[in-house]
Amino acid sequence: MAQFFLFDHPLIQHKISILRDKNTSTKEFRELVHEISMLMAYEVTRDLPLTEKVIETPVATTTAKVLAGKKVALVPILRAGLGMVDGMLAIIPSAKVGHIGLYRDPNTLKPVEYYCKLPEDITEREVIVLDPMLATGGSSSAAIQFLKDRGIKNIKFVCLISAPEGIERLQKDHPDVSVFCAAKDEKLNDHAYIIPGLGDAGDRLFGTN
Repeated sequence: MAQFFLFDHPLIQHKISILRDKNTSTKEFRELVHEISMLMAYEVTRDLPLTEKVIETPVATTTAKVLAGKKVALVPILRAGLGMVDGMLAIIPSAKVGHIGLYRDPNTLKPVEYYCKLPEDITEREVIVLDPMLATGGSSSAAIQFLKDRGIKNIKFVCLISAPEGIERLQKDHPDVSVFCAAKDEKLNDHAYIIPGLGDAGDRLFGTN
């Protein structure tokens, strides 16, 4: 059963507040996205299975718990999702990384996949889709569907800031996908920007306008 998880950890909430500030520099913004993603990885991986292994400490032999070998793949949605990858890899260094890029067709207004490169064994992995902002949910839902169309069944979605509209869209389109976010904001404005949000995450990560 999929879940919606909203982080309330004081460190995450503190860093999100600095992330929102329009005066936060590009360098600081990147560092904060890295740090928040790393902190979120702790909870996102809570259900990874464990097994037991006999090891020798400097003083005795003991049975210890280790990861049961379940494989993880990170799939950032280009381009802003790239900012979350290194923070996640700091906690899950053995994860493989795929990439998926989407744009919205100006005529049909539907998401179109323009790039997708995934690990060969992606269907055997637990896939964590990364995108800092969950606004309307259109691109995120489409990205998840593109992954499902490739036979991927075990998917989680992780974002920093979400709007109620985006959460509702994902839960409607993909009730089997758990959603993890650091902050749930008030609403979307007329331009589909999250309010209060933090502006365009991609522009702030990469110093573009």
